[in-house]
Formats: sequence, structure tokens, C-alpha cells
Amino acid sequence: MLSEHTEVQVRPGVESDLDALTDIYNHYVRETPITFDTAVFSPEERRPWLLSHPEDGPYRLKVAVDGTFQGNSQRILGYATSSPYRDRPAYSTSVAVTIYLAPDAGGRGIGTLLYRALFEALAAEDVHRAYAGIAQPNEASTRLHERFGFRHVGTLREVGRKFGRYWDVAWYEKEL
Repeated sequence: MLSEHTEVQVRPGVESDLDALTDIYNHYVRETPITFDTAVFSPEERRPWLLSHPEDGPYRLKVAVDGTFQGNSQRILGYATSSPYRDRPAYSTSVAVTIYLAPDAGGRGIGTLLYRALFEALAAEDVHRAYAGIAQPNEASTRLHERFGFRHVGTLREVGRKFGRYWDVAWYEKEL
């Protein structure tokens, strides 16, 4: 969990976070199979994604920041989102959720803080189910999702190819 000397705050994401959020995501694009994107993004390319997550409604962006200031800003440690599960109208009460942490922020309870804030925000929304796809293997993400009540509903075998090999994706579901 978090060190008693580190205060982490969770808040809605804002446009001034875009560069840091893009840097975090691009780390996973370049270095891991966790996302199946294969080319890094510029902040401008990620702007529509950020703007699709307002402060209210079912599609949220929660950002974890270090409580201490560095100059005029706080370091972003990670983020969690809820996004449309699929684009057809009947899916409107289902969301896809995900978390990305800064490379050095894992194992400190930040994912737990982010999901707690995200699910508290979604409690007042017309959302029935949350879904998470986890590229395998990813034991830390699997444990986090199971801790929040997600249950495994299936695995798509070798569904994505990245870094010259195929990857499975395990799908998890949570009733909201």
C-alpha cells in the first residue's frame, strides 16, 4: 500500500493532464503487450480520447496525483477510465474500464484508489455492468479486478499480435 509519507489524491482528469497521460499510455504501447496499440500517440492525437471523458456521466477519467507539488504542478501517477463498451445503443448501460499507472507507481495501492473513485462516481449513473479485458499474463491486474468483484467470463486465445507473438485476453465482468 501507500507509504505514510506519500499523499495521493484522485480527481477528474483535465486537459492540462494530457501530456502526462499520453506519456504514461505510450510507455505501455512501446514496452508491453498490455495495450494492443502498436504506435505511440502525440498529445494532440489523444485529445479526442481525453475530451470523451467529462466530469459527469458514465464515461469518466480519474487521475491519481502525488499530493506534493513540483513547481506549479503535481506528478500524475496513473489514471482509470470508463468508456463505451460498444457503440450500439443497447450497450449504453455497459462500460469498459481500465487503469494505467506510471511505470514506477505499481504496488503502492494507486490502482485501488483509482478504481474506488471511479466506481463511486459510476454508482450514480445508469450503468449496469463494467467489463475489463486483460492481456495475459498480467497477475497484478487480475488480482486488482478480482479484489473489486470482477469475475472471469472468458478468454480469447491469441487474439492480438504484438512484439512478434500472439497474446490472450481474459475478460472480466462486474455488476454495478
